[in-house]
Amino acid sequence: MKVIAFTGPSGTGKSYRSVMVARRCGADGIIDDGLLISHGKVIAGTSAKKEATRIASVKHALFMNDAYAAEITKALNESGLSCVMILGTSENMAKKIAAKLKLPKISEFIHIEDVASEEEMELAHEMRTNQGQHVIPVPTFEIKKDFSGYFLHPLRRLQRNLDSEDPTEPDKSIVRPTFSYMGDYTISDKVIIAIAIHETEKFSEVAKIVNINLRKTTHGVHIDMTLAVKYGCDINEVCRDIQRAVRYNIEMYTSINARRVHIFVRNIVTD
Repeated sequence: MKVIAFTGPSGTGKSYRSVMVARRCGADGIIDDGLLISHGKVIAGTSAKKEATRIASVKHALFMNDAYAAEITKALNESGLSCVMILGTSENMAKKIAAKLKLPKISEFIHIEDVASEEEMELAHEMRTNQGQHVIPVPTFEIKKDFSGYFLHPLRRLQRNLDSEDPTEPDKSIVRPTFSYMGDYTISDKVIIAIAIHETEKFSEVAKIVNINLRKTTHGVHIDMTLAVKYGCDINEVCRDIQRAVRYNIEMYTSINARRVHIFVRNIVTD
């Protein structure tokens, strides 16, 4: 397996340009912020951006946890990739990642200055420092399971000169990490409950919504609903349909993961 590295200071646009650089260099795999990526899909790992602190994020990106490093190493060995590109803030960081993942010696270094102008790097730095925005080079649905409520918007267009080079380049995602100093992204519990009620009331088999309990976690929300249903309906089928509807619409409208939707049928109502 050939190993190359793409390096540059934090916040200069490496992740944004990583797919373009990988294609130019013939790399079919990318290691960025704890993720092993190939052709726009996450093969293994979780994003360092989900860590609660900046220090924890750096440790995650460097694969300092031996068990996690072994997991990525195993995925690399089974991936069949011919060339992997490591992203790092410096050549030394890239070398440390390669050593930690037991990869061959890095044969080539590409620097951010080789592919981006001073103006472009300043724009990327402004996005990072003033807006707390980080780019992850995969579509939103590929990493959504690792985040909840921190997506700013999917990114396809940032700079015109890059767009013109390859209009088929896949979407990227912009997130605001939990350790961002820009503050938290929050949605009121009442909004989530209102969506759950609205979707449940669409089912004619539901006689009454007795109660809804909501619990937030770092990875999403847990919802417990107590219902009264009408006599004669298929309770299991109705409850499964409600679960799917509630979960889908909460995630679609809020980007918050509905990790659990439990439904308790308290009683059956006859006409």
